[in-house]
Amino acid sequence: MPKSSARAPAHQIGALPWRRRDGVLEVLLVTSRETRRWVIPKGWPMTGRSDPEAAAAEAWEEAGLKGLIVTAPIGAFNYDKRLKDGEFRECRVKVYPFEVTAERDQWPESGQRERLWVARDEAATLVQEPGLAKIIARFTPD
Repeated sequence: MPKSSARAPAHQIGALPWRRRDGVLEVLLVTSRETRRWVIPKGWPMTGRSDPEAAAAEAWEEAGLKGLIVTAPIGAFNYDKRLKDGEFRECRVKVYPFEVTAERDQWPESGQRERLWVARDEAATLVQEPGLAKIIARFTPD
């Protein structure tokens, strides 16, 4: 894994999109744009929006999802993000559960990402970040 700088991790937010289908708890994953690995919709905080609101906006931009965001994070994980200049920056992502109520066929990044609905336990095995895998594996909506 690449070394990131010794600075404190940068703050990011993420949405954990979920639904129940035929009694099975499913999670939606999207591919990252560059490495094509499976991740959750995530990004930088947004001016004028709370962290949960920004997480919901990322779910729309990256996966075409609308729904209900929980206002308290269920955990956080760290990962190394490759920046545009090729450097790596450690990021800490606060994760907010996002109950999906609508899914669109076209969305802002639809040409850049794939999305996949899978059972929660399978989703936990598909992501590469151990901290995110733990959050997904233990997630149970109230």
